Amino acid sequence: MRIAIVGATGNAGTALLRRLGAEGGHDVVGIERRLPDAGAEPYRHATWRSVDISAPGAVAQLEEAFAGCDAVVHLAWLIQPNHRESVLFATNVTGSSKVFDAAVAAGVRQIVYASSVGAYSPAPKDRRIDERWPTGGIHTSHYSRHKAAVERLLDDVEATHPEIAVARLRPGLIFQSGQASEVGRFFLGPFIPVQVARLRSPVLPVPPGMVFQAVHADDVAEAYRLALVSGARGAFNIAAEPALDRKTLPPVVGARWSIPVPTGALRSLVWASWQLRLQRSDPGWIDMALQVPVMDTRRAREELGWEPRRTSQEAITAVLGGMQEASGVDASPSLRPGEQSATN
Repeated sequence: MRIAIVGATGNAGTALLRRLGAEGGHDVVGIERRLPDAGAEPYRHATWRSVDISAPGAVAQLEEAFAGCDAVVHLAWLIQPNHRESVLFATNVTGSSKVFDAAVAAGVRQIVYASSVGAYSPAPKDRRIDERWPTGGIHTSHYSRHKAAVERLLDDVEATHPEIAVARLRPGLIFQSGQASEVGRFFLGPFIPVQVARLRSPVLPVPPGMVFQAVHADDVAEAYRLALVSGARGAFNIAAEPALDRKTLPPVVGARWSIPVPTGALRSLVWASWQLRLQRSDPGWIDMALQVPVMDTRRAREELGWEPRRTSQEAITAVLGGMQEASGVDASPSLRPGEQSATN
């Protein structure tokens, strides 16, 4: 199977390359704006093309790269610079449109897209929701708005090109140890070292109603692989157990118990520190954690045969352990330890 992976050196892309390389039998085209060390693992299993999907002429470059491919996996996404939403939109939404246009033009038969739990509209936290829940996004989060916008682009592809199998994977937060330096660059900023993960407090402040889901990158990669080899269509929720809340999260970070922190106060603190460039997490991430659904993953388990090997707590432990060591993936421009932070 010939597979093009757009955004192949990021968190999920690196894990997917590891999985496909271990399985063998695939001809992989890796597409990135900044190319990796192509001789290193897991990147030596792919042929590499440099394409900036936000640039003029990207559709023609992508169409050429997709020539002869059976499937395109679209993983590319910008988190920073989140003070400049137009820059994010140019890659996340306009760039995604270019990827889909090029896939159609190249005659690709399958598109597998990295959507997110963040694409969903607000939902109650007291029950699990399946893939039929609306994907209108959380309006106060640029990440969520963009994920929802790309879902609409895929709706158009499905309506106008029913011959293309379109699969949308909607994972929770994706973690692995090699992602640690990237987490620091994307969410902490220059004044908060990634080694902050070494700190331990007996008490963890958690806003009331905060419930979220996580999954290890290797388990997400397996979901992508299963979607590819099965020619899957439609949306699939991807998350490990248990859901993380005031009871299940404290032991993961070394705390004994949690205490409620007023949501308004927390959001104001995050907003002020983000505006002052003291840290890089905009308040939309708080809003998503409080409003996105708790997903039901039965469809992925039953139709894809997917089962996570790691719990959500193990996924978080992996990235926290990596942060303690300031680890990353040397061969990846995205995951490389010590890589300069994106302009905020």
